[in-house]
Formats: sequence, C-alpha cells, structure tokens
Amino acid sequence: MSRTNWAAFAAAAPDLARSAEERFTAFTHHVLATVRSDGAPRTSGIETRFLLGELWLGMMPDSLKALDLRRDPRFALQANPGPGTSMGGGDVRIGGRAVEVTDGDARRAYVKEVEPPEPFHLFRTELTEVVRTFVEDDTYLVVQVWKPGEPVRTLRRT
Repeated sequence: MSRTNWAAFAAAAPDLARSAEERFTAFTHHVLATVRSDGAPRTSGIETRFLLGELWLGMMPDSLKALDLRRDPRFALQANPGPGTSMGGGDVRIGGRAVEVTDGDARRAYVKEVEPPEPFHLFRTELTEVVRTFVEDDTYLVVQVWKPGEPVRTLRRT
C-alpha cells in the first residue's frame, strides 16, 4: 500500500481537500496533538505548510513535540477556529503519522521555499483521517470523514 500524503488525499477527495486546505491556510497557527512518553496527550501550537504535494510540520530543534513524534509518530492536527465563534469554513481535523525528513531533495526544496530558521525538525505527514464539521443552512451539523481507500462519508444531524 502506498503512503497517503496530501496529494493522494487531494486526488481521492478533491472537494474535502480544498476545504481543509482553505481552513489551514486562513490562519498561521494551529494546534498539534502528540503522544508524550507516558502516553498522555500533548498539545502544542504549530505552523503548517502545503508544498510539493505534502502537508509539512516544521519545528524548533529538540522541541517536545518533535521528540514526541520521533518516539511515536501519531498526531492529530486541529485547524485554528478563527476569531469569535463563527468558525467560517467549518472545523477541520487531520490525523496521521509524521515522518521526519532529515535530508534529500524534498527538504532542500522546503528550505528554499520557506526559509525556516536553522536548525529545525521537518516532518511530512501520512494521513489516516481527515474530518470536516460544519453547519449547513443553520439546520444541520454536517460531518465529512475521509480515510485512505474509502470514499468520503457525510453524516447530517439536526
């Protein structure tokens, strides 16, 4: 089975991918959840980038979230809800595994595009789930769920 990066997700579910990317690019800072060494969750602020068909996570050297991901690559990423309570565009969450990229063409291309302060940790993501929740017509709570190899499931609740 091939890994499911952002490009593979966007090809499988283009409308949901477009909505998710719009939510993440609307604001700079988001919330990343990682797993601490004792198994408890850790939440941290993070900036994300969509480049080269990947969703990238860049971090300061030896940050606790980077050390968490090196030990246990599972993560959950929550889009910034924005100011107030409107949550325009809905709520988007992404789950998956983070794979550290320490060298190679992809890292060089990321550095050229983003110009991050050196040194830094860089992780590409392998997606296991993307969820978008929003209100439709002031009547329905709509939840869209995508997992690799499955079509987008849409649930509506009143």
